[in-house]
Amino acid sequence: MGETFSIRVFLIPTLAILISAVILLFVRNILLRLLHRAVSKTDTTLDNILLKSLKAPSLLWIIAIALYIGLSVSQLPQGVVYYLQKSIYVFLILSITLAIANLSSRLFREYVSRGVVQVPATGLANATIKGVVLVIGGLLILSGLGISITPMLTALGVGGLAVALALQDTLANLFAGIHIIMERSIRVGDFVKLETGEQGYVEDITWRTTRVRMLPNNMVIIPNSKLAQSIITNYYLPEKRMSLLIPIGVSYSSDPEHVERVLLDEVKKAADEIPGLLKEPEPFVRFIPGFGDSSLDFTLICQVQEFVDQYLVQHELRKRIFRRFKEEGIEIPFPHRTVYLREERDWDKAQ
Repeated sequence: MGETFSIRVFLIPTLAILISAVILLFVRNILLRLLHRAVSKTDTTLDNILLKSLKAPSLLWIIAIALYIGLSVSQLPQGVVYYLQKSIYVFLILSITLAIANLSSRLFREYVSRGVVQVPATGLANATIKGVVLVIGGLLILSGLGISITPMLTALGVGGLAVALALQDTLANLFAGIHIIMERSIRVGDFVKLETGEQGYVEDITWRTTRVRMLPNNMVIIPNSKLAQSIITNYYLPEKRMSLLIPIGVSYSSDPEHVERVLLDEVKKAADEIPGLLKEPEPFVRFIPGFGDSSLDFTLICQVQEFVDQYLVQHELRKRIFRRFKEEGIEIPFPHRTVYLREERDWDKAQ
């Protein structure tokens, strides 16, 4: 009799768990197929992200629900069932919270990449979104366990003063990072030059530091509080396009009008062949700074697509201009000086 009772105690919950899991898995597969068909007919990526984010967590939710049903029909002691059900509740809320946090982070990155949300997709922004979702999930777990949240919030408010004093530098970097993100004076992907001379692409703005990848592929890591107080040149604001000034000196025997025509003709031809060199706005030449010690000095002004394009553009333009000057007979002079020698006389030697 005892053996029959013990078998019944474990058999009924086990069967309930298995039957519930099979039914829920069957329903899940049908729903996923229907959602997949509906998603394939739409052009938006929102439903694709949502579907991918639900596939793995839904299996965990099925297991949790099946266990919950099995415990409900079991003949275990009421106290044991109560604590096991609470554990399943915590697991279920935690998995849902993590799924929502990852989903919100993916959606945020997607909308930022498409320009729908005018907030930079930084590590700090992603961490803030996930942190808010996790805090809400934690409060739901505590509420479900019957723990009062109000005394905890009061204790955190009092203890927060001591924490704030102990973490002054950390909090300063955190709020400086938030200020940088909201002000949008520096964005991820911008090419910037620091006050200390380093320049490169902004890789990420985290809760403590900002990372700048220099052209030699080295990383400069700056605390947010120091970055917020520095003078920074952002070569991507107000736009990526920038002017390129190339100084050119020719002989005093050259005709300035001829030099100007040759330079403009060469740079307009090159606009179709050199990557990064723009046709519009049109390039122009100015007789500035003008009369040098050994040459007539001109400045060729053209537009490049972004900061790093200037290196290739200068390289190619200088070669083309040098070759064209040779063809046109325009001389690029060497610096020269006139030295006057005074002959020393005999009576000067006597002195």
